[in-house]
Amino acid sequence: MAGNGFQASSYANDRPPSSTGSGEGDVSTDPASSGFFTSDFKKHEDLKTMLDSNKDSLKLEAMKRIIGMVAKGKDASDLFPPVVKNVVSKNLEVKKLVYVYLTRYAEEQQDLALLSISTFQRALKDPNQLIRASALRVLSSIRVSVIAPIMMLAIKEAVMDMSPYVRKTAAHAIPKLYSLDPETKDQLIEVLDRLLGDKTTLVAGSAIQAFVEICPERIDLIHKNYRKLCNLLVDVEEWGQVVILNMLTHYCRTQFVTPNQDDQQEESELPFYGSSDKDSDEDSDGEERGDGDKKKKSEKQSTYIMDPDHRLLLRQSKPLLNSRNAAVVMAVAQLYHHCAPKSEVGSVARSLIRLLRCHREIQYVVLSNIATMTNKRRGIFEPYLKSFYVRSSDPLHVKLLKLEILTSLATETNISTILREFQTYVTSSDKEFAAATIQAIGRCASSIAEVTDACLNGLVRLMSNRDEAVVAESVVVIKKLLQMRPSEHKDIITYMAKMVDKITVPMARASILWLIGEYSERVPKIAPDVLRKMAKNFVNEEDIVKLQVLNLSVKLCITNHKQTNLLCQYVLNLAKYDQNYDIRDRSRFLRQFVVTSNKPSALAKYAKKIFLATKPAPVLESHFNSHDSYQLGSLSHLLNMKATGYQDLPEWPAVAPDTSVRNVELPPVWNENREPIRGKKQKQPAADLKSFYSSSDDDDDEESSEENSDEESEKDGGSEEESDEDEESEDSSKEDSDEDSSEEESEEASSSSSSEEDSSEEDSDKDVKKPVKQSKSAKPVNINIVKEKVKVSGVGDLLLDFDDMGPPSSSSSNVAASSSMLTPVAAGSGIVVQANPAQAHSSNIVQGITVPSKTYELLNRLSTGGLTVTYKYTRTISIFSPKMVSLELTFTNAGEAPLTGVKIGEKKPQSGMEIHDFPEIASLGVGACTSVLMGINFNDTTQSAGFQLVSEQKTFSVTISAPVGELLQPRTMGETEFKSQQAKLGGMNENRESCDIVENKRTPEGICISVLSASNVLQVPSSDPEVFNFAAHTLASTSMVLISVKLSGKTAKITVNCEKMVIGTMLLKDLKKALLSPSPSS
Repeated sequence: MAGNGFQASSYANDRPPSSTGSGEGDVSTDPASSGFFTSDFKKHEDLKTMLDSNKDSLKLEAMKRIIGMVAKGKDASDLFPPVVKNVVSKNLEVKKLVYVYLTRYAEEQQDLALLSISTFQRALKDPNQLIRASALRVLSSIRVSVIAPIMMLAIKEAVMDMSPYVRKTAAHAIPKLYSLDPETKDQLIEVLDRLLGDKTTLVAGSAIQAFVEICPERIDLIHKNYRKLCNLLVDVEEWGQVVILNMLTHYCRTQFVTPNQDDQQEESELPFYGSSDKDSDEDSDGEERGDGDKKKKSEKQSTYIMDPDHRLLLRQSKPLLNSRNAAVVMAVAQLYHHCAPKSEVGSVARSLIRLLRCHREIQYVVLSNIATMTNKRRGIFEPYLKSFYVRSSDPLHVKLLKLEILTSLATETNISTILREFQTYVTSSDKEFAAATIQAIGRCASSIAEVTDACLNGLVRLMSNRDEAVVAESVVVIKKLLQMRPSEHKDIITYMAKMVDKITVPMARASILWLIGEYSERVPKIAPDVLRKMAKNFVNEEDIVKLQVLNLSVKLCITNHKQTNLLCQYVLNLAKYDQNYDIRDRSRFLRQFVVTSNKPSALAKYAKKIFLATKPAPVLESHFNSHDSYQLGSLSHLLNMKATGYQDLPEWPAVAPDTSVRNVELPPVWNENREPIRGKKQKQPAADLKSFYSSSDDDDDEESSEENSDEESEKDGGSEEESDEDEESEDSSKEDSDEDSSEEESEEASSSSSSEEDSSEEDSDKDVKKPVKQSKSAKPVNINIVKEKVKVSGVGDLLLDFDDMGPPSSSSSNVAASSSMLTPVAAGSGIVVQANPAQAHSSNIVQGITVPSKTYELLNRLSTGGLTVTYKYTRTISIFSPKMVSLELTFTNAGEAPLTGVKIGEKKPQSGMEIHDFPEIASLGVGACTSVLMGINFNDTTQSAGFQLVSEQKTFSVTISAPVGELLQPRTMGETEFKSQQAKLGGMNENRESCDIVENKRTPEGICISVLSASNVLQVPSSDPEVFNFAAHTLASTSMVLISVKLSGKTAKITVNCEKMVIGTMLLKDLKKALLSPSPSS
């Protein structure tokens, strides 16, 4: 039985593999299989059954098994049809796993994946951020050029998503779309520019990776984000840090000058005869960067001052040397190696040594980079010499790298220690490592003259070693060393000639023959005998040895013709019939030099110059010198060849480019409020120059109080105050007291405002005060009272009597009383805020605008049996809660029977929403109409709030979704504050679009009416007549919302700034629609 069982299993193993690439053995060990023994060969039938079931638990279990198969590398592509059907599953966990599977196989099963495109598009608007991101990931994994436009739209929406995880996924999708359709590069760069401005650390690394892949040459996209990236560097994820550091290394090499100018100058100050050509080249480069007429001495004396942005990068990246990720540490090390001053590069040594305790793969990469660094900066690793000692457990590639580093670190002080270490390595059982050690000894001997003799003696002793590889390598190294000083080592050449019979390695025998032939004059008695022995065994030698025997015979024939002529001819005749054509050709070529005939050849005259010319000594150097041409830490550096996608590290610029490109300029807050004053300062006569030297104390006080703001305004326009010196001296004390009180009040009102804002607020107060002084100079006290009320009181207390400042608008009360009109109102009041006449004189405030309210139908009498319910937004603060939108519901009973007990029944709000009931309507008779107020907190979303309207007779389910413009509450602010807040809400919080507006809306009134009809905002004064600003904040979270419309001919440029990006995007669409639609009057 047992035998039969084993036999059956062996037959099963002999079955051919299935179409999925796995045989029966895979079925029995498959974690998704139903059992250990399977009677049939239908794979995954149980999984398909579970996926087709109606139970989410079975589907989830099946998906877990399938993902387990994918993780183990098993082929699960035949399950694509049943899996893709579950993409519409309502179970969140099942949907996540389905998306993981589709991401893996969408590229292979493109046709089936295309059938689910509509499902992916719907999932892009799912409330769950993981589903939105997974849908975009799957969509970008379908490599079909037909859906490129769909992918582009999905990416554009995803970069404006509120979730940083979705925006990160959008950044990953950008390179995929670019590889699929390179023509979309321009559009992708626009999207990428928006992502680069994202302030979220989760997005930064992915955005930079997309930048590197699609447009690394667009360095201008980095300028305005450079400082932000440096400051965010510590908080970005680890792999994002690697990408950003590599990109910033390239940026640093193009935007700053080399920080090692001083070091180069110090090297150039060596003694005259000790200066190298390199130093002179560096001096000449320094002269080109400076003025052409300056001398080298003055150039050396100039000190290098590092750019603050360059210093910022080095300072912010240094803490990352403590990272647990070896790639991050390596990225910081390459940044310092390529971009930091020489005196600061040593700070990376300790961190790199720490990485040598990691896995051998990491050790290999780190040691490769250290080997390159030691060629230029050996001093930084000298204190850690013992860290590079070879261990017996090290693999061969790590041993060779450590040997390379030890050789590079060898100096006169530590050479004895290193040579003692090398003596141990030579006895290693690993022949390749022992041979490499002998080469390292030769390099040390060639670079340090003090130990050359000792190394040569040691290598000669190694020639008696039993290991042929060690002997051969010793001979090759001795040959190279003897070329440097052959006259001093005649005994060694004699000893090596005697070793020819014992050494069997071809390369070593060839090296000895070359040495004897090259220096035959120093061993005149030994050389002919060596040639005799080699000629006797010529036929049995290796090709490389035969070539050197030919060379030896010719050289000896030239120097000792009598003794070696016959031997030379004998060797040439043997070579003439050799099997190797190289040897045959060489013998024919050499015969022309030595074989004399009646007519000697022209070459024979120059034989001695050709064969016995003095040859330069070989240079023993590290092969890592060639690696330095590649960026440290890159794959190209590791392979010492240019890999695909590698970008050469740019050279330092001779002159630093403009540093102002990295300045993110905020709008100058002093210009707006000083412009009205600029016109009135032009009237000062030339006699006022006398007051510069002989002004009164009061004038001095006044000038000191206005110094912060006037200084800038005088630089811009050079204008001066309108009023005379006499008026200023009379009212200076009053103005000083007013300024002091206003400063104290402004500090109490906003403790977080900057000094520039404070000075601009004082200037705006003076702007209000100056025109009043001209018209009503007898009432300065009233003006101060008005100013104090405006500064201290709340927004609801702005209802002041401005009789002394100008006639009020006669229509203000009527407009406020009209309930059928929508007017921009201040928070907490029902009356229009009157613009200050002084501000209205210099701004584009449009007064007296009325916008009709829009009524929405909630229930139709045809579907309810006679009940009609309409609602409109009152645009006032709700009496129930300041976070709620106030709605006025109008009930009209057009039925045949009265309705009783009308109220709100079951509520079905979305998460975070609140619904406040309206008072119950006890009875609504036939033909009766009544209005009630209710409040809904939409939580700053446009999702619908569901509830039931119930009466004792009927029940109706209704939903209300508010337009985004009705989720706002007007906010009062000045132009200075508007510009300041707008600058803070830049980047991802800013939405812009241009459109051609209809003709009848190209006026200030038309623009204001369009904006106010689409949103509940308040106009902000603007000194530019073509720019219309509006301000508000969201009800639930009080997030600032700023709208700016700039009119240029028939084109309007709309800008919406809001922390909530979804609200900003939707509001921009509504405003554009309002400006494009013709007004009812047209």
